[in-house]
Parts: sequence; C-alpha cells; structure tokens
Amino acid sequence: MKRFEGKVVLVTGGRSGIGRAIADQFASEGARVFTAQRGQDERYESIQADLSDSDAAETVIKHVTNKAGQLNILVNNAGVMKEATVADCGLQQWNETLAINLTAPFLLIKHALPYLNNGGAIVNVGSIEGLGSNPKHPAYCASKAGLHGLTRAVAVDHGCDGVRCNAVAPGWIDTELNEAFIDSMSNPTEFRQSIAGIHPLGKTGVPADVASLVVFLASSDAGFITGQIYTVDGGRMAKLSLPN
Repeated sequence: MKRFEGKVVLVTGGRSGIGRAIADQFASEGARVFTAQRGQDERYESIQADLSDSDAAETVIKHVTNKAGQLNILVNNAGVMKEATVADCGLQQWNETLAINLTAPFLLIKHALPYLNNGGAIVNVGSIEGLGSNPKHPAYCASKAGLHGLTRAVAVDHGCDGVRCNAVAPGWIDTELNEAFIDSMSNPTEFRQSIAGIHPLGKTGVPADVASLVVFLASSDAGFITGQIYTVDGGRMAKLSLPN
C-alpha cells in the first residue's frame, strides 16, 4: 500500500518548481492532490487564488474540504522574493512579501486546523534565508524567519490535538526561476560553476531533493517529529567562508 492512499493534500504554489515536485511525489504515493496559486494547474485539482488576499486562505480550505470531504496534509510552499535593502524597501513591498510568505501560511493553518486534528501534518517551506541572509533580502529573510517561528509555535500549541508541524529550509535549488536568473548573467556557465562551488557537495539542488524531505515529514514515518526546521542546502550553511 502507498503511504498516502486515502489522504488529501493541499500544496500552495504547486504548479511549478519545488511545489510541483512536492505535488508529484505525493500523487505518486497515492494522495489526492490539490494545488493553490494564481494560475491554473492543469495537472492537479486546482484553486486559483491570490494568497496575498487575506480572504483567500479560508476560500481555499473550504474548496478542498467541500470537494474532498477532508484535508490531511497542508504544505505551505507559495512564496515571493524581491530585492531591495532596508533603506530602499518600501512599505508596500514589505507588506506584500510578508502577506504571501508569512500571513498566508498563518491563515491557511488557522482554517485547516479543524480538519488536521488527530493525525494531520503541516510542512512549511522556509529557506536558509530564515537562518542567514543574502544581500538585499530583508523582507524575504524576515518572512522566512517568521515562518520558522510559526512552525515551532504551531507544533507546541497543537501537538496535543494530534497535529504535527515541521519546516524545510532549502538552499539553492535549480528551479525555473533560478535557471532564468543564471541565464541572465553575462557568463552563465561561469556563474553555475561558482554557485556549485559554494556547496560542500559541489553541486546545487533539484526540486526533488526538497520534495523527498517534505513527503517524509508528512508521513507516518516521521510520526514523532514536530517543531523542527530541516536545512536542505548541500552543506552550504555548514561551510565557513574563506578569502579568495
């Protein structure tokens, strides 16, 4: 029997990148998968939603539970990242980033909790930038650090209800967006080699690397794991930098 037969999973931002890999792996193990994002997902049961809208979370959860009659696993994967220093970051940009990266997961969890009692699982997709920072990412870093904190709070407050909540913190993953960023460089080949070189494993990650951990954390195999943040970064955060 597949691990998720009879289970219903909601993955936000499940149409591409890490979210698509997560949705695919759950489906391959028998789950009924819903995805929620701005665009239509042709592969899975899809809800078009602007998660920056505070009313969207309740609508999404109601859609899934009305259609499926249950919700067993919530994966908060949708996110945005915009570049600006604190000096240059406007309040609107700050609020938009936190709305999608932190407030939406909070509201989705809030509305999903009644359905997740007695064995449900939540996995939040944070970032190594919730632990450290790249330049010009104050709003993104703050939102991901907040998501890590929210993960622990949910685990502490709702473990007694049978709900587990964990997070993964990916590093550099070869998504379509990251590939497009590399291709925009003056020397993409050199940039790829440079990015790979900052990782002890000598390579960057792929979406399936993150998906495998997310699916494990949502499974009964991780039944005694909650409130944890798991880094998936090829050892990048473990490596101290040296002068060139």
